[in-house]
Amino acid sequence: MHRHTLRLTLLTLAILAGCSSDPTGRQTTAGNQMSPGDEYAEAAPPAPPSQLMEVAAPSLDSVVVSGARLQRSAEAAPAKSLSAPIAAGYAVDMAPPPANTENYASRDDNPVHRTSEQPVSTFSVDVDTGSYSNVRRMLHEGLRPPADAVRAEEFINYFDYGHPAPTSRDVPFRVSTELAPAPWNADRQLLMIGIKGYDVPKASLPPSNLVFLLDTSGSMESPDKLPLLKQAFAQLVPQLRAQDRVSIVVYAGSAGLVLPPTPGDRHDEILAALERLQAGGNTNGGDGIRLAYAIARQSFVKDGVNRVILATDGDFNVGTVSREALETLVGDQRKSGIALTTLGFGQGNYNDAMAERLADVGDGNHAYIDSVREARKVMAEEMQSTLLTIARDVKIQIEFNPAAVAEYRLIGYENRLLNREDFANDKVDAGDIGAGHEVTALYELTPVGSAATRLPPLRYGSDAAPAGKAEELAHLRLRYKLPGADASRLIETPVMRASLNRNPGPSLRYAAAVAAWADLLRGGTHVDGWSWDDVARVAEETRGRDPHGLRGEFVNLVRQSQRIVGAAPATPDIAAEYD
Repeated sequence: MHRHTLRLTLLTLAILAGCSSDPTGRQTTAGNQMSPGDEYAEAAPPAPPSQLMEVAAPSLDSVVVSGARLQRSAEAAPAKSLSAPIAAGYAVDMAPPPANTENYASRDDNPVHRTSEQPVSTFSVDVDTGSYSNVRRMLHEGLRPPADAVRAEEFINYFDYGHPAPTSRDVPFRVSTELAPAPWNADRQLLMIGIKGYDVPKASLPPSNLVFLLDTSGSMESPDKLPLLKQAFAQLVPQLRAQDRVSIVVYAGSAGLVLPPTPGDRHDEILAALERLQAGGNTNGGDGIRLAYAIARQSFVKDGVNRVILATDGDFNVGTVSREALETLVGDQRKSGIALTTLGFGQGNYNDAMAERLADVGDGNHAYIDSVREARKVMAEEMQSTLLTIARDVKIQIEFNPAAVAEYRLIGYENRLLNREDFANDKVDAGDIGAGHEVTALYELTPVGSAATRLPPLRYGSDAAPAGKAEELAHLRLRYKLPGADASRLIETPVMRASLNRNPGPSLRYAAAVAAWADLLRGGTHVDGWSWDDVARVAEETRGRDPHGLRGEFVNLVRQSQRIVGAAPATPDIAAEYD
């Protein structure tokens, strides 16, 4: 119980304690008569008439006042008067806390595939990180994260792994692979695919046309929402330049323009507009999105960065509230060359499914901000590179050699899977890569002849040895579009069996630890008995250079989740709730 809830309870008791009964059964209020020893009645304000009427009712078996219910205890002796201690005949039953309406898209883990039946795997890249910081927020609060809040690829991509960068800008990114035994089962293997985009110095970034689309509805008034949102955007403002343009659109019951397109070097003016924002009203996100795109089109910068940055708890409750309708609206707008980034805030009603999906269809990325430190990471250290897209519609397709790989499983990316025919279809949307971005993906493989196969043999399957180039493990293909281009380009590279490294590098080991932690949080069905202790040990061993303390924090989060998820919950200490 929070302190303010306790105070509310005490005030409730004060209202009741301020009433007394004379021998005839008549009652008088504290304003007319006060019992000399009543310590609460002095501090309590006069009760509204409706509350006094409830108190004065002939039966006090159930009285509701200010959210607390006072019930006569069946075992307790009747109270002689309401000025006596409430424990003499009544017990306090606090009203339940507000319902948690956080929304996460449900999905199942990727299944294990038999290579001879389905040798090709295709998916879209993802650079989102919101799942990791949102789960971190829950763990810091002592909450067990729901399984659907855990997206393994966003956990993995929260960290950098030092993938090699391209040597020239002729190809906007470089692809690398590493193959090693899986740490949880040496009879299987992990294949890590790394993509690194070329970086651009901030001084040479093209002009930006940014529209801050900010949720100022009543649901945003708590400290972890609008106040934190203001601090987050204040991290970005000092980096804006004279050639940039910034607009601020807000939405509550309706949408409005708070700051018209303004040169980015007017930092004080932009910060003042942010500081004036207040929360109130319903949430008409649809109107806000329409107005934001209209302002972005009005200030469109050819060959520049054009982006709407939506910051919200995702709780749209008036206007266009259907996620499908909003996706259609955003999908239509991205064709005009304006991308959408979404930033999630808050708890209790956070709509993760909405925020993540709108970013996907808006050719942008999604992050969740749970602290000032995360705001600095997302807005100050990463945002300007994120703004510049260097490759669009990036798709990965890997064909495994059935002569070498018996089974495979893609770790994460469940909502990024593509049909095989989508790979070469340039009309199918996929993820984008910004300047300096890294993308990491992991496959778990079971080699032919391994005793660690998960799928039972087919009753009517062929025993004939699969044909294939024995020296190749797989063939990797990538497609991408340059910004402004309609036709995709293709990169191809084989993955050789001889590339197996019996002593995996620290990057692969660390990525494996992060992936295993995500699996444990979702139930631990794929890590063959690997424990929380194993994850923490490998993460600590491969921590490496950690200038911002994120890897050290990860080890602490593993230990914290072990206590919350891996052990039986402790019996709540009621007294501790009042501290």
